[in-house]
Amino acid sequence: MSAARFFDGIDWSCAWFSTVRPVATALLASADWRLALNQQAQQLGLRNHRGLPLQFIPQEDLPDGVAYEAHISASGGVPTRENLHDFFNALVWLRFPLIKRQLNALQAAQIAQLGIGKSRGPARDAATIFDENAALLVVADDARGDSLTQALRQHDWQQAFITQREAFGQFAEVWSFGHALMEKLVAPYKAITAHSWVVRVSPDFFAAEPDKKCRLLDSQVAAQLAQHSLTTADYTPLPVLGIPDWWPLQDLAFYQDTQVFRPARQARR
Repeated sequence: MSAARFFDGIDWSCAWFSTVRPVATALLASADWRLALNQQAQQLGLRNHRGLPLQFIPQEDLPDGVAYEAHISASGGVPTRENLHDFFNALVWLRFPLIKRQLNALQAAQIAQLGIGKSRGPARDAATIFDENAALLVVADDARGDSLTQALRQHDWQQAFITQREAFGQFAEVWSFGHALMEKLVAPYKAITAHSWVVRVSPDFFAAEPDKKCRLLDSQVAAQLAQHSLTTADYTPLPVLGIPDWWPLQDLAFYQDTQVFRPARQARR
C-alpha cells in the first residue's frame, strides 16, 4: 500500500474547490505531483510578468535573503513546499495565471520600492490579502446584481442569502481564489470569512461553460487590478459557508448567528 500524500484527504466534491478541481485532477493521478504541476504550466505556456517561463521549484531553491514574491518576479520560479498552502497556490496559478501574474507584479514593485520591513505597506498588504483570502463575487451587471452586492456590503445576510437565495447560480456566483482560504476549507468551520472582490459581468456569462467563465474572469480581474490602486477598503467580508448550497442546514437560525454573520459597523458621527 502506498503512503498517503498530504492532499489525499481533500474532498474535491465540495463547492469551494470547483475553481481548481479541473487542474487538480491530473495531479491526483500522477506519481509525482510537482512534475505534473510543471508539465501543466509548460502546456499552458505560463509566464510571469517579465515574460519568463513559470516553474514550481522546491522551497530550498529560494536564495537566502531573497523575498518570495521578488524571486518569482525575477526568475519565474515559484517556491513550492510540500503542504496544502503551497499546493493550492500552485493550482490557482494554473487556473488564474493572469491574475496571479498581476498580483506578483504589484507585490514585486512594492518590494523594489519599499524593501522588506516589519510592515508590508498598504498596497502590498492589499495585494497579499487578495492573493491569500479573496473570493470572486461574480454578479450580473444589472439591477439584480446591484441589489445582491448592496445587501452583502450592508451585511444584510438574510436579504442576500435567504430572500435572494435563488440569485446564486442564476445571476451570481462565488469563485474561491485565495489559496489560504482554500487551505482552511479543507477542514471547514462556520466562521471562515473571505475578502470578496466584486466582478460585474454580462448576464450571458452565467450560461457559459466553466472553462470559458474562468478565462473571462482571469482576463477581466487581471485588467481591473492593472488599472486600480488596490487598497484593503476594496473588499467586503463574505462568510463562505453562508453561500447558498455551500453548507447543509442553512436555515434562518444558521444566519442569525451574529458571531459569524455580523451586523455592519455603524459609522461614527
